Amino acid sequence: MAMTISGNEKRPEPLALASAVEALAARFGNRLITSHAVREQHAHTTTWLPTQPPDAVVMAQETADIQDVVRICAKHTVPVIAFGTGTSLEGQVNAPAGGICIDLHDMNKVLAVHADDLDCVIQPGVTRKALNEHLRDQGVFFPIDPGADASLGGMASTRASGTNAVRYGTMRDNVLALKVVRGDGEIITTGTRAKKSSAGYDLTHLFVGAEGTLGIISELTIKLRGIPETIAAAACSFETVRGACQATILAIQTGIPVARIELLNAEQVRACNSYSKLTLPETPLLLLEFHGSANEVAEQSKNFKEIAGECGGGDFTWTTKPEDRTKLWQARHDAYWSVKALRPGAGVVATDVCVPISRLADCVTETEEDLKRLNLLSPIVGHVGDGNFHCSLVCDVDNADEMARGEDFMHRLVERAQAMGGTCTGEHGIGQGKQKYLKAELGDEAIDAMRALKKALDPQNIFNPGKIVPTV
Repeated sequence: MAMTISGNEKRPEPLALASAVEALAARFGNRLITSHAVREQHAHTTTWLPTQPPDAVVMAQETADIQDVVRICAKHTVPVIAFGTGTSLEGQVNAPAGGICIDLHDMNKVLAVHADDLDCVIQPGVTRKALNEHLRDQGVFFPIDPGADASLGGMASTRASGTNAVRYGTMRDNVLALKVVRGDGEIITTGTRAKKSSAGYDLTHLFVGAEGTLGIISELTIKLRGIPETIAAAACSFETVRGACQATILAIQTGIPVARIELLNAEQVRACNSYSKLTLPETPLLLLEFHGSANEVAEQSKNFKEIAGECGGGDFTWTTKPEDRTKLWQARHDAYWSVKALRPGAGVVATDVCVPISRLADCVTETEEDLKRLNLLSPIVGHVGDGNFHCSLVCDVDNADEMARGEDFMHRLVERAQAMGGTCTGEHGIGQGKQKYLKAELGDEAIDAMRALKKALDPQNIFNPGKIVPTV
């Protein structure tokens, strides 16, 4: 049993699709793949959204490949869906109208590193781990860390963020310029390596977060940061989720420059202990990271410990040993798998919302109460320094009653966040799964403006149709 999604995208005419596939085969040879297994792989999701595979997959190796796929598909009005590593969570890589998937995995070159200017130029298939491995001997790193080893092109397309967002921002804040293949196969250059510009419309940030619906990113220029002299990881347990949230709010309001501050509720701590072989107290927990000089890190840790004590915080431990930090953060990044292990065979859907930080404690507390009332299991983790948290809902997909309660819970979660001045998604994106919440959040006028942009830049609606903007 899959969750319902909106949209009723029209498939291309069979003759047009066949003609496009024939032309692509002539151009790409064995880099055009039509096997069922590969097509399924390029539409997989880690949620309950149904898999909707493309009709064929092209393995792109250079920008000219993307251009030729787009030109052929535009000629025959066949959809085009970009694919990085497939880690998106709201059906962004599904192909509800069929069409051609462009796999950008092999476009994985770091084209230039300008360490003195703190920027680099990369192809879209470069993953964040590969980039930081490439940069590690140059004294710089790329800070955006969504947990999964996602491609940078995909991260830009979904406006990803992650555990470091409280200090370093999101992809929106770290992309300087893009090269994008538009609907006729030509290239749009959206900016330069300059750190700021007042030249024309801000096209860069139009494409960041567009989920491949306006064009396909073929090159990115992104910001880098200097590797801190000292990095310390800390853990602090609390009596209540509200206390942990209040400590977060006070830390941000008093200007402690935390690099990471993550909330795990008691259920999530239990899951992490079991899966990652930890012995953390099974009460609400904050995981933190501080960056700076040795003295700065020590001072930040001391200041946070005092705040935590005022909010019901218990044991506060911190370490600068890389192996200890890695173990702690790996457990956090494995949160999804730890939840999945709680109930083997059950389905898990990860969803997120984001609220103004002053409402964070209320939103998380009310969400826990809702889970208890509905008799549902959904551990909570959150990048709480910016008001963003995630629920990993566990349900028996063959149990209609439990699934109905799960859908009710997620709907109520979004309504709660929006009522508090927040958003239906802080970082997962809209894709297919959250289209139905855009109207309440932004209004008809904003959606009409999105449709106008989509029509202007993609008049044939070939770029990733059925995503973000609800079907009329």
